[in-house]
Amino acid sequence: MRGLIALNILYLMYQVSWGMLYFQQPILDKLPEKEITVEEVKRLTLVYLEKCKKTRTLVNEDDRGVFIITDLPSIKAEVLSNQVKIPSYWNNKKGTGVSTLKPSLFEPVMSYTGILGYYNPFTAEAQYNATLPSTYVPFTLAHESAHQLGYAREQEANFIGFLIGEKARNTDLKYSTQYFVLKTLLHSLAENERVFVNEIIMQYSPEMKRDRLAEKLFVKKHEGLLDDFFGFTNDLFLKSNQQEGSITYSYFIDFLIRYQP
Repeated sequence: MRGLIALNILYLMYQVSWGMLYFQQPILDKLPEKEITVEEVKRLTLVYLEKCKKTRTLVNEDDRGVFIITDLPSIKAEVLSNQVKIPSYWNNKKGTGVSTLKPSLFEPVMSYTGILGYYNPFTAEAQYNATLPSTYVPFTLAHESAHQLGYAREQEANFIGFLIGEKARNTDLKYSTQYFVLKTLLHSLAENERVFVNEIIMQYSPEMKRDRLAEKLFVKKHEGLLDDFFGFTNDLFLKSNQQEGSITYSYFIDFLIRYQP
């Protein structure tokens, strides 16, 4: 009986501190209506391919020629400073000015779940998997910091993370953000435009191809039952909180295209 009472108290605390944020007005309502066509998605894909190629030449590599982060504190600092630079039209929430971006204690397990990071509403800490390939980490920090601002929906956090990273002075954060956008665009086209997607991947710079291979090897090494289980449970959790589910790209693509001038 006491255990049930404790669970109910925890659930109430969760709803008060976080759950109700799923019911706030969607950011998408602030964007102008715009038709989302396959041609527009393809055009934007080509734009981000060139952006990635250019920014990739400005970052550091390890001895395998793969992108590597050399100054993580500066990335965290810029994520925090860029929170307050988001125009008030998009963001009416005020940042704390305190960095709570921390590597998770559960990194070994997280690598097998497909979870890049998570936000703890009880401690207001944003946790991330520091063992991820460097291409993932900076944008994951921006994404989790968006949760810290009070954006509960995953694709809204992606959009706020995109706003944080798209004009970053830090090239690691900029490249990771651009590369996330490019991959998301390609994923959205993968089912019906496979030829186009393969052509774009073939046009990756040699440096980008090495980064892509590093990501694939990481995923291959850590795939398994835990990945499937957490993917399924995360999908159920998102759908129960007014979201489309974990495997969806259309919502963020809507943000991206309707945001473009």
